[in-house]
Amino acid sequence: MPPTHDATVLAPLPGLPTRHGADVTKARRVARHLRWLIRGANPEPTAAQWQAQAQTLLRGDEAADRLVNWMQQVGVQVGMPQFERALAQGIDAMPDASPELRAFFATVEATPAWVDPDLLLQGAAACHISGLSGMRVLRNAALMAGYQASAINRTLVLTGALAKGAQRRVAETTKWWIDVTREGGLGRFAPGFQTTIRVRVIHAMLRKRVHAMPEWDEAALGLPINQGDMRATYLGFSVIFLLGQRAMGVKLTDQEAHAVMHLWRYIGWLMGVEEGLLCETELEGRVALYQNLLAQAPADESSRALGRALMDEPLLRHYTVMPRLAGRLEKARQLSICRMFLGPEGMRDLGLPSYVMPWYPMLTVPFEAAYHRLNRLLPGGRQRLIRQGHQAQMDYLKVMFGHARPDITEIPAPH
Repeated sequence: MPPTHDATVLAPLPGLPTRHGADVTKARRVARHLRWLIRGANPEPTAAQWQAQAQTLLRGDEAADRLVNWMQQVGVQVGMPQFERALAQGIDAMPDASPELRAFFATVEATPAWVDPDLLLQGAAACHISGLSGMRVLRNAALMAGYQASAINRTLVLTGALAKGAQRRVAETTKWWIDVTREGGLGRFAPGFQTTIRVRVIHAMLRKRVHAMPEWDEAALGLPINQGDMRATYLGFSVIFLLGQRAMGVKLTDQEAHAVMHLWRYIGWLMGVEEGLLCETELEGRVALYQNLLAQAPADESSRALGRALMDEPLLRHYTVMPRLAGRLEKARQLSICRMFLGPEGMRDLGLPSYVMPWYPMLTVPFEAAYHRLNRLLPGGRQRLIRQGHQAQMDYLKVMFGHARPDITEIPAPH
C-alpha cells in the first residue's frame, strides 16, 4: 500500500495563486495510476515542497523577459530583426549589438557543464525508435490529457488559440519536436536550437501581453507561461513520453530512457525552465510530475473546448488517399488511444465521448511489443527500428502539413 498522505500539507496557501491545489481530491484521481508507478521514493510533497511549487507560478523567464523589455523600449520592429540576425548568424556577427541582446545570447549559448553530447545523440535515437507511437503518445497522453489542467488553458484562450485551429498548432509542434530530436538538431545553428530559442522569446512576449490584459487574474493564476507551467510541459515531453511508449508496446532500455531524460533536460533548459526544476532521472521526473498533477486546477469549459477541437483535428490533415475516410479512421484511432490514457472520467472532463473503447491499443500493443522485442534480438535490429521509426515520423509530418509543409527534406535519416 502507498504511504498515507497528510491532507493539511496540501491546503491552500495564503498569498499564493489560488489555482494551486484547487481540488486535490479530483487531482488525486487523475494522478492515481502514476502514483503506483513510483517505486523507491515517497512522492507525496512536504509542506516546503508544496509551497515552493506554488511559488513557481509567480516566476517567468528572467533572461527572456529582460530581452523583451528591451525590444519594447526600442520598438519590436527594431528589436526583433536584431534578435533574428543574432539567432541566425551568432552574436559575434553583430559588433553593434545592444548589451541586452548580448546578455541574452550569452545565457543561451553557455551550455551547462552537465550536458553530455553522447547522451543527446542517444536520446534522439531513442525518440526515433518510438516511430508513430511517439507522435500518438505526445498528442493524446501529453497534449490532450494536459487540457484537463484548466489554469494552464487560460493563456491559450486569451491568446486566441481556439480560433487559430488545433490542426496547425499540432503540425507546428510536431515539426519542432522532429527538429529538436534529429541527430545534431540542438547544435547552435541547427533548426531545433533556433526554433526553441525563438519560441522562448515569443513566450516572453505573450507573458507580458497576457499579464496586462484586464481578464487576467493574477491572484488566481500567477503569471502567464510561468515556471510551473513550463515545467509541466517539459515533463510531458519527457516523463509522459517514456511512460506512454511502454504502454503502447515500445521497448526502451533503462539507458535509452536515461538518454531521453537527458535530452529533454537540455531542451527544457534552452526553453527557459529553471535548472533547479529539471530532472536528471526518470524516477525524479515521475515524482515531479505526480506533485505537479496534485496542484493542477480541475477541468472546466476551456478544457472541453480545447479537447473537442483536438478531437476533430485528424479530419483536417492532408491525406493523399481517400481523405474523408482516412480522416475519420484517424479520428477514431486517436480517440481510442485517448480512452486508454484518460479513462472514462477524463474523457468526460474533456468533452470527449466516454463510450469509446481503447480498441486500437488492444489490437496493436501485443504485436508492437513482439515486433520491438524481436528486433532487439536480431543483428542490426535496433538500427532498423531507428530508421523505420524516423521515416514514419517524417511521413507523418507530410500528412500534417500537406502542400503547405516546410522544407523537411533537409532533415536526414539517422545513421
